[in-house]
Amino acid sequence: MNLFAIIAATLVAGIGSVWIAALLLRVGVRGGGGVGPQHLLSLAAGALLATAFMHLLPEAFESRIEPGLLFGVLLGGLVMFFLLDKAELWHHGHEHHQGEEEHHDHGPGRAHSHGHDHPHKGGGWAVLTGDSVHCFGDGILIASAFVADLRLGLVAALAVLAHEVPHHIGDLIVLRQSSPNARAALVKVSLAGTMTAMGGLAGWWLVDQLHGLLPYFLVLASSSFVYVALADLIPQLQKRLSARETALQIAWLAVGLLLVMGVSRLAHGEHGHAHEPAEPAHEEHGHRH
Repeated sequence: MNLFAIIAATLVAGIGSVWIAALLLRVGVRGGGGVGPQHLLSLAAGALLATAFMHLLPEAFESRIEPGLLFGVLLGGLVMFFLLDKAELWHHGHEHHQGEEEHHDHGPGRAHSHGHDHPHKGGGWAVLTGDSVHCFGDGILIASAFVADLRLGLVAALAVLAHEVPHHIGDLIVLRQSSPNARAALVKVSLAGTMTAMGGLAGWWLVDQLHGLLPYFLVLASSSFVYVALADLIPQLQKRLSARETALQIAWLAVGLLLVMGVSRLAHGEHGHAHEPAEPAHEEHGHRH
């Protein structure tokens, strides 16, 4: 049952987010009215933070592992994702530098070809490669949450879905710039999204083999969500906007927080009801003895 849920949730989070992004682009999410990318970023940031602090971390700290060790994993995860970000920036900067050298080495007749066509195509494949790796990692994180608890996995998948929608909007825009075929761009990003399911399978197998390390996996997932929210999404929201736009940003952030917190409250309530009947039975068993 867990494996089926992991596959279904990772497919929805991986491919579903791509199709939602394509739909939003089609109805004009980039336009001035209605829901815009800034609103989606705010929603995603709220959902990721609430999932990390209201779901994953509490579940991890319910284990008997020393809190200091778990906080160390949280800190190490944040540093690790920071270093991965730096490595990616260095790699892209190196490619850009090489592209500039090629642009200067060739004559004016070839400058247009290398300065525009080639970088766009290379950028498209770079986006797909990076997206595939990112989706694979998301799948592992979702699987870790599902192994801990079914409801926890659903909330983690929801948070990933919310985060991936604005991310895939950017991917589709980049690919549409390199190719006029919008359908081909959608297929390519959807294929990259299937890596979420592959990551889910890998995560299910890995966590199943190393079940005692599950709290560490949950904390690592939390560090990923916190880092993405604080280092990637929220900085994009730090712009000088009108009072109305600022209020909308805060409102969408609150929606993301409240949505996940509401699911968390519901899940804890159901857990509480499930445990209530066990106590009288235990007392009755004691009286019999």
